[in-house]
Amino acid sequence: MSDTFSPSLVIDGTLYTLLAFSVITWTLIFYKIWQFTKNSYDNQRFTKLFWDAPDLPEAETVAMQTTKGPQARIAQQGFRWLTENRQAEGKSLKFKGVPVDLLEQALLEQMQKEQHTMENGLTMLASIGSTAPFVGLFGTVLGIMHAMHEITASGSTSLDVVAGPIGDALVATAIGIAVAVPAVLAYNFFLRRVRHQRIGLENFVVSFIHVALTDDNQGESHGV
Repeated sequence: MSDTFSPSLVIDGTLYTLLAFSVITWTLIFYKIWQFTKNSYDNQRFTKLFWDAPDLPEAETVAMQTTKGPQARIAQQGFRWLTENRQAEGKSLKFKGVPVDLLEQALLEQMQKEQHTMENGLTMLASIGSTAPFVGLFGTVLGIMHAMHEITASGSTSLDVVAGPIGDALVATAIGIAVAVPAVLAYNFFLRRVRHQRIGLENFVVSFIHVALTDDNQGESHGV
């Protein structure tokens, strides 16, 4: 091999890359566990306060005073839309159309933002899970090549000489698999959590639309 090329440096670089992958994976795992746990707690707390409110104005006060949780932020977006719609009085093109469809669009836009926040980091986990074994295999191939050159240079083919370097080279593949397995399992687990929480947000959107527009219609009827 060329004097300018050092296989040992490449192999060490591969192992350090896998170490970085492992650190990123476990950092994301702990962060996502905290995030989903916090979202569940905040949503449960907000749901109780919101639906225990005696009327829509009180529910709006609860939503505007609560700054934590995806459902609270969706409710805030809905109440902002309702306020802007009343003030516009049909003068703005933004509010031209069926109110239920326009309100639903505003709520879904906020829900998509919340889903995007929940999905942050999952692409990294999927990428690490799919690439870590190949990075480890790359290190193993280089390690075996390096070992073969060392064996050739020594002129000995005894089992003691061959087994040691090749065994060390195979460690990279084992590390790559060890890094990939938690990443793949975590990705699948958190993907299910995203879907579960999205269902809860969708149900809240439907209920919010029904309550908000029903209250608005009743208010208009009393005002006639």
